[in-house]
Amino acid sequence: MPTLSDAFNGDAAKSAAVVDDCCTLIDEEVAGRGGISGLALKAGYGIVKGIKPGFVKHVVTDLLPEFASALEPIYQEARQSPKGVAAYLEANGPRVADALLGITDEKAARSKNALVKSTYEKLRGGAKKNVETAVPRLSKLVEKHVS
Repeated sequence: MPTLSDAFNGDAAKSAAVVDDCCTLIDEEVAGRGGISGLALKAGYGIVKGIKPGFVKHVVTDLLPEFASALEPIYQEARQSPKGVAAYLEANGPRVADALLGITDEKAARSKNALVKSTYEKLRGGAKKNVETAVPRLSKLVEKHVS
């Protein structure tokens, strides 16, 4: 049974396509946020993107193997589901969010960049809701790259 890590990190071209799609997903999710919290998220994201060109892509590239490993148990359950992978991931949005945020929490805690660390800490309170909202797009991304 193939793993999510195999599908995402199998070869350089495949991995690059997954990273590009993840960056697009993040940009679309941030752009789609409204209200006061959306403004705060957009501002924080702008700060992080402004640190240096390509920062988000670098972070996604760095995190992708760990994200794949964290999602692996849920993905394997999804493969066995009669609903299909995308529908199963969407139905398990809180678990998906917890798995991904466990990785970013750990990375943020170890960060040596004070601006990144403080921005993450300010945004972390609403992060689970934001990640859960992104799960439908993420589930389609997973399905696209593992099919």
